[in-house]
Amino acid sequence: MASAGERKGKKDDNGIGTAIDFVLSNARLVLGVGGAAMLGIATLAVKRMYDRAISAPTSPTRLSQSGKRSWEEPSWLGSSSRLLNQDMKTNLSRSLQTLPTDSSSFEMELGKSIKDKSSIKKSQVELKKLRLRMSLQEKLFAYYRRKVAIPGDEQARAKQAAVDICAELRGFLRAKLPDMPLREMYLSGSLCDDLQVVRADHIQLIVPLVLEQNLWSCIPGEDTIMNIPGFYLVRRENPEYFPRGSSYWDRCVVGGYLSPRSVAETFEKVVAGSINWPAIGTLLDYVIRPAAPLESLMLEVQYEKDRHLLIDFLPSVTLGDTVLVAKPHRLAQYDNLWRLSLRPAETARLRALDQADSGCRSLCLKILKAICKLNPALGHLSSSQLTNVILHMTQEEETDWSQDVIADRFLQALKGLIGYLEAGVLPSALHPKVNLFSELTPEEVDELGYTLYSSLSEPEVLLQT
Repeated sequence: MASAGERKGKKDDNGIGTAIDFVLSNARLVLGVGGAAMLGIATLAVKRMYDRAISAPTSPTRLSQSGKRSWEEPSWLGSSSRLLNQDMKTNLSRSLQTLPTDSSSFEMELGKSIKDKSSIKKSQVELKKLRLRMSLQEKLFAYYRRKVAIPGDEQARAKQAAVDICAELRGFLRAKLPDMPLREMYLSGSLCDDLQVVRADHIQLIVPLVLEQNLWSCIPGEDTIMNIPGFYLVRRENPEYFPRGSSYWDRCVVGGYLSPRSVAETFEKVVAGSINWPAIGTLLDYVIRPAAPLESLMLEVQYEKDRHLLIDFLPSVTLGDTVLVAKPHRLAQYDNLWRLSLRPAETARLRALDQADSGCRSLCLKILKAICKLNPALGHLSSSQLTNVILHMTQEEETDWSQDVIADRFLQALKGLIGYLEAGVLPSALHPKVNLFSELTPEEVDELGYTLYSSLSEPEVLLQT
């Protein structure tokens, strides 16, 4: 239909043109040359107006001076290519006018864009870390409830059993050995300080010896040929003025020094050999028997059907401000040395810090202790070593110890402990000369460091024991 319309338009156009040509050719005869020229000009103008009217729908859209279309076009036909080009040029011109002409402005915009992207990436990383930290924190609290915490009734029953046996032993020693100079015995250890974990299964019975201040002195281990800080020799003084026998404890002197092993053997003869523990156990409704020979004298107490308690019988001496206990060095050649008692001061320091800022140091320590107790590969790490790692963390920098960040502090403690193991030295927080790793062998240090380092990428593994 379109082609038919075009052919019809051309036919009409040719008929009118032929008529005009005929008029113009004969006008010269009628009107002369001048009249024919005027008529030709007028006719040409009419023909152009006619051509424009016919060709208007297919001709490009023209804009009037006011910027409006000279003729209306159906909206569904779209814009002509010339109008699109005109609009694109106009928009491009406006966009170019808005671009910064100064290179520094471009650099600022580019830097801002990079900074925004970096900020977004950093926020995503921090969000991921926060989620991981919250996940670890939840697992730490769950582990504490499931493995670490000891029910209050179990702690109370264990303490009561220790108190009963302490009273019986005190009465027996006063009755059978009234001349033995002893101060009041007392219970000590993590069970008394609410720092025991997993089970209420051990406690210390401290037996303080009375030593004459003018007959005895303590010599630090670093001042001896053995050079072992944290241990002491207790030397017998003034033998020329106060001969052997002037002190009750002269019977335990070996080579001029009070021997902790000889003192322990003296009590072992009394405690394990002279006391009728089965009879006392029946009286107290416990099963009591001396434990198998270990580093020191121990009593094993079964105070309920499936609950046992080890009571460590620990002689102690105090000379001036120095408190020593008869807990021997791991190496046999140092069996004449007394150990410096650090636990009471360390525990008091830890508790004071927690009370000052309502911190979670003790909670973190208990989780670490439980992990070491339940993981055989970490069994050589002691409570004192773990306590000092946390004390060092507090001394080195001001950190938040609220329970909301216990996951961060737990990881920080692991990393700190690994660092000390790599160095092979863990100085005491209260006595820096004392290396708390001095009794570990190089093989044990390597095994501990490897186990802890392997857990850094996935610390939750330590909580699965």
